[in-house]
Amino acid sequence: MFYRGYGDGPDGREMGPKRQRMIDQGPPGPFYGPHPGSGFMYNPYGFVAPPPPPPPFPVVRLRGLPFDCAELDVVEFFHGLDVVDVLFVHKNNKVTGEAFCVLGYPLQVDFALHKNRQNMGRRYVEVFRSTKQEYYKAIANEVSESRVNGMPSGGGGGGGGGGGNGGGGGGGGNGGVSGGFSPRRNVQRARSSDDGKENAEHTGILRLRGLPFSAGKEDILDFFKDFDLSEDSVHVTVNVEGRPTGEAFVEFGSADESRAAMVKDRKTLGSRYIELFPSSIEELEDALSRGR
Repeated sequence: MFYRGYGDGPDGREMGPKRQRMIDQGPPGPFYGPHPGSGFMYNPYGFVAPPPPPPPFPVVRLRGLPFDCAELDVVEFFHGLDVVDVLFVHKNNKVTGEAFCVLGYPLQVDFALHKNRQNMGRRYVEVFRSTKQEYYKAIANEVSESRVNGMPSGGGGGGGGGGGNGGGGGGGGNGGVSGGFSPRRNVQRARSSDDGKENAEHTGILRLRGLPFSAGKEDILDFFKDFDLSEDSVHVTVNVEGRPTGEAFVEFGSADESRAAMVKDRKTLGSRYIELFPSSIEELEDALSRGR
C-alpha cells in the first residue's frame, strides 16, 4: 500500500514518527508545490512570509531647466502633484540646469514622468527616475559646495540641458531665488537685498527664504530654539493655491532680538541653507494677503 511505501517499513506504524521528523526538519522543498507560508494554503510549520519590500523613494531628476528657474517654477511645472522638496544642483558655484524633485507619494513619480520633454518657458525639460541614494548624494555635494564657496543651497536652476528644438545646453546662469513672491525674481534684486540687509533697520520681524516646502512652524521654532518664540509669532506664507512658497516671517519680541537672531543667517534647516532678512509689519501683511 501507499502508506507502507511512504513509511519505509513493513506496515504503517512508522508513519507517525517519520512525519514528526519531517516537521522537525522543516517544510518540504519546492517540488511539493507552493511554499507553506503562502496565504492560499494551510501552514502547519508556523512560518511567517517576509514583509513586502518598501515602496521606492518618490524622487525624480530634472535636466534642462531655465537659467532663472526657481522652486515655484518647478512646483508649477508639476501642477497637481505634491512637491515636498526641490534641490538645485550646482558645480563650481555655477548652476547646472539640473534639479531633484521629491514628491509626496511613489505613485506620483509616474505622473511626473509624463512631463518629460514638456516646456518650462522656452526650454523643454527632461524628467528622469531617480533614487534616494542619488538624491542624498546630491544633498551632500551641495552642502560641501556651499561650505567651500559660501553660497546658499536653496538657489535656483540653470541654463543647462536642451533647447526647444533639441539643441545643446545653454550656459549656466545665476541661481534664482527660491520661493520668492515672484516665481522669477530678478537675480540682481536678490543680490541688492543681500548687500543691504546688514544696514537694514530692524523692526523685530525677520523674513526667512529658502525653506523646504515641508517645513512647518515647529521646524522654524526649532531653528530659533535659542529665542523665546511661540507658534503665533511664526507665519509660513503660501500662494493662492495654498501651497508653501518657501518663505516665512517670524515676529520677535523686539528689534534687538531680531538683530541677534541674524546669527542664524545661512544656517541649515535640514539640508537647506536659510537666508534671513530684516522685514516689517507691512511686508508681513502683504505676504499673508497674497495667500488668501
